Amino acid sequence: MRLISIPKDKYDEYRLNVIFDCYKWDPQFLDNNTIAKHVLVITKEEHEELMKYTESLDVETRAAEEFLNKNLKFAKKLALPKKLSRELRNMKNYSPDKHVRLMRYDFHPTIEDKWAISEVNSDVPGGFAEASLMPQAAKDVINMEELWHKNFGDILTNAIAKKVKVNGTIMLVHCTSYSDDRQVMQYLGDKLKKMGFKIIYAAADHLNFKNNEAFSILDGNEGKVDGIVRFTPLEWLIDIKPKRWQGYFDTITPSCNHPVAIFAQTKRFPLIWDLLEKSGLKLDTWRELLPETIEVKDAKNKEGFIYKPACGRVGEKISIKEACVEGEYEKILKDVKKHPKKYLAQKRFNSKPLVSDEGENYHVCLGSYSVDGKHAGYYARISKTPRIDSNAADIPVLIEGGIAL
Repeated sequence: MRLISIPKDKYDEYRLNVIFDCYKWDPQFLDNNTIAKHVLVITKEEHEELMKYTESLDVETRAAEEFLNKNLKFAKKLALPKKLSRELRNMKNYSPDKHVRLMRYDFHPTIEDKWAISEVNSDVPGGFAEASLMPQAAKDVINMEELWHKNFGDILTNAIAKKVKVNGTIMLVHCTSYSDDRQVMQYLGDKLKKMGFKIIYAAADHLNFKNNEAFSILDGNEGKVDGIVRFTPLEWLIDIKPKRWQGYFDTITPSCNHPVAIFAQTKRFPLIWDLLEKSGLKLDTWRELLPETIEVKDAKNKEGFIYKPACGRVGEKISIKEACVEGEYEKILKDVKKHPKKYLAQKRFNSKPLVSDEGENYHVCLGSYSVDGKHAGYYARISKTPRIDSNAADIPVLIEGGIAL
């Protein structure tokens, strides 16, 4: 794994291409540029190892969530929000083969020359265009023909097309006031539209459910919906308070992702592994790659543990002290003490930084997608701190060697 610098005289044009041709409409976070000046190149061997790990993790994760869906008593320790927990009993008609199951496992290289995973983005992983279009844009400017990439967008849309009727109507559910959400849905919608589908861009409350089927109530787009792609996180639905959000849990309309994703989405998922393994489930790959994870109360007086919010996203509120801004670390610890069930404690792994051609160190989070159990490409971010958060930059991933399918 290495970083290749984009030539300085080509970077500005590359950045504009990424913004206007690759759907990267949010190229800044505060004063930070979030379009990396580098390309992440992984070896063929690293790719094959990551692909194997991803698919193995996926088998274990999907088996666990299907078991939990039929045995909800085991899910109590997940401490999900009460309003969400009440709806879990309505998922009894969930049939995995009817829906598209999308996940992204976040890998990090360690100083021991191994891989560690920090989490699985089980509910609504993003980075669609960055994983599909940015690699080709980068390849065009670094002029290295031997490098290649998996086109995640092609894999996902083909999977959706297999589950939704030909030329059917697909609603792309997202927070419509956020450009960073819309860019994900616009990329996906443009691809699906070219495949013959009718696309509706809508918010969570623009769906109604009758007899477990989804119907659009958006003005000018009323009628039955044949597929749902949800980019609004489940826990956000509680705060948004749409009138009909419960219908997502028992709909038979093909969905990506179905709310069954919530079991693995919470970072408290490892806290029930012992119970799952006693019931016959295998979690060997998870055990190998995820650092020790325990309750907050059990981490008292233990060294080397950090705190993570159970429903956190984009690296928020993770207590890596040197990555926190002034006053943030103390604020996190105060919140952990006040709401221990909303957090977990996890053994900190030693992230191995990559050194750029300019001599700068960057920490890497390499997100590896799975779609219906198969590896589907990469979305990566780099940061000058070990915490990969909103300040991190999106970086395209290219692979050395021949294409390994």
